[in-house]
Amino acid sequence: MSDPLPQSRRPGIRAAMFVDFDNVYTGLMALDPAAAKRFAEDPKHWTEALADGGTGAESRRFLIRNCYLNPVIYSKYRPYWTRAGFRVIDCPSLTQRGKSSTDINLVLDAMDALSGAAHVEEFFVASADADFTSLVQRFRAADRMTTVIAAGAVAFAYREMADSVVESHDFVAILNGTSAEIPRMVPSAGLAAPLRTAPGVSVAATTAADEVRALVQAAPGPVTGAVAAHRALTADPSLKTDWGGHGKFGAWIAQIGQGVQYSSTPSPGWVWDAKRFSPELSSLASEGRPAIEEQVTRVTDVPALSADQFRQVFVSLEAKLREHPGNRSELARSVRDDCVAAGQPVSRSAVNFVIQGVVYAGGSLSDDMTARDLAAAWARNVEELCRLALMEFDDAEKLALKRWAGGGLLEAGPGNSRA
Repeated sequence: MSDPLPQSRRPGIRAAMFVDFDNVYTGLMALDPAAAKRFAEDPKHWTEALADGGTGAESRRFLIRNCYLNPVIYSKYRPYWTRAGFRVIDCPSLTQRGKSSTDINLVLDAMDALSGAAHVEEFFVASADADFTSLVQRFRAADRMTTVIAAGAVAFAYREMADSVVESHDFVAILNGTSAEIPRMVPSAGLAAPLRTAPGVSVAATTAADEVRALVQAAPGPVTGAVAAHRALTADPSLKTDWGGHGKFGAWIAQIGQGVQYSSTPSPGWVWDAKRFSPELSSLASEGRPAIEEQVTRVTDVPALSADQFRQVFVSLEAKLREHPGNRSELARSVRDDCVAAGQPVSRSAVNFVIQGVVYAGGSLSDDMTARDLAAAWARNVEELCRLALMEFDDAEKLALKRWAGGGLLEAGPGNSRA
């Protein structure tokens, strides 16, 4: 018998998958019941998609595949998961309030894997439950990569602690087979060849620059440096160290090009599109820009849109829901195009975020939803995100938050919902 292949030569990044079935399934049911069915009945499909890694990236080998589910409710799905090579752990309800033992079982198994001989390099946690934030912190402290698969609103601290997040809309696209949005491989040193890009610029840094350029070019005016920095760090957390070798945020901004400029004065510092605005406009940026907008976009993942942009999203979304009810795959794209045509450009990712927020807050994507209904649901979602981030506001700030997030529609009467 030949000797086994040395561990360092085995193909693929050594990974582990821990699935909180109840959390993901219920989250998907609120977003896309068809995707929820595929998640529950064909785990092999999406697991293999994640294992493949996408173009230019090294594949993953899931050494551990665990699924934690409540057998009282979801036992019918067990055969699909065992057939896909998952170890299914029963987590029945242990309290009168229906709280199951998923959290403790998942954490214990994950800690065993962290200290195991296989040296798992990347941990996947499929759950939007922020209770796992401390677990992800332990992975990071042990210098292991972490990926969160979210099918619901994700607390900001939980999101920031992970190395990458498979957002709800991306996961739905993977399940429906309409996207190849797979998280990029970030292997341990020496395991994979680097992805090709411009000399001296990482793929993640390029993405961060693209994110900031898109933010600034779509904004109705200069944006604060804090908002632009947050957008860059969300795309590439490694920039926190020394801004890609440039030392400071201002120096990093100076090299991303396409007319994006930065000034540290007046406080708190501003970034703007020099092709549309002169430097003098940065001194006027704070006028008419609610302080609440800066606070919320700095601490949460709420898109840094103006009230007028939010208003246009709701108006366009109402119109598109009436034209194409139920066509979720094209909804974000058509709303984005409509906003651009109306002179209020908004990115597709921002539209997707708003749509998810409306659903999370109990709003429906039906043709009888008015722009005001959509605005109300979205405002509730923003308030919940702020609560999860432990943000506290006085009465005036709460009013400003609702006015901004609702695009001004929540102050209008029912008859003005189509304004």
